Amino acid sequence: MAEKWKHTALLVIDMQKDFIHEDGLMRVNGGKAIVPNVIKAVQVARQRGILIIWVVREHDQLGRDVELFRRHLYAADTVGPTVKGTEGAELVDGLVIEEGDYKLVKTRMSAFFATHLHSSLKGAGIDRLVITGVQTPNCIRQTVFDAVALDYQPVTVIVDATAAATPDIHAANVLDMKNVGVVAPTLVEWCEPHA
Repeated sequence: MAEKWKHTALLVIDMQKDFIHEDGLMRVNGGKAIVPNVIKAVQVARQRGILIIWVVREHDQLGRDVELFRRHLYAADTVGPTVKGTEGAELVDGLVIEEGDYKLVKTRMSAFFATHLHSSLKGAGIDRLVITGVQTPNCIRQTVFDAVALDYQPVTVIVDATAAATPDIHAANVLDMKNVGVVAPTLVEWCEPHA
């Protein structure tokens, strides 16, 4: 089975406490509900020998590396979202980086923007991507559209292992991604042996 999946990577995007926990500084309303499915997707990926890439945001205490529209959330006397070394930047319980996995730190929505993701994937012989995490209209969508532009084929978004603030926002963005050739199975469909 590993031979079939050796050119595939699973990206787990922004499954951090500040995005998922009820008291998270950037909580995504649908995030908590997908945690069990993301955990299962990681387990299946490990069984298949798929490279797992943990895509996380980690920011400077003063927000010097964050988008301009979010800089007001960071100051010397307050802790902003996903500041490096804080609890909010940690992965949620049940998700653990293991030996052989790859952690990629990003400071913008796309995992490809100003990172070495593309060269790392190409160097590992990866040309197929499976996407999980939050949030669909921002980090998921930006990463997916960049992957499509970079000719990864197929790009798969597991629809019930990704989430947005509302189901309608999620569905609209999944439709947009499907319209550019993205595959969008449920977790059950992706876990089937013939997937």
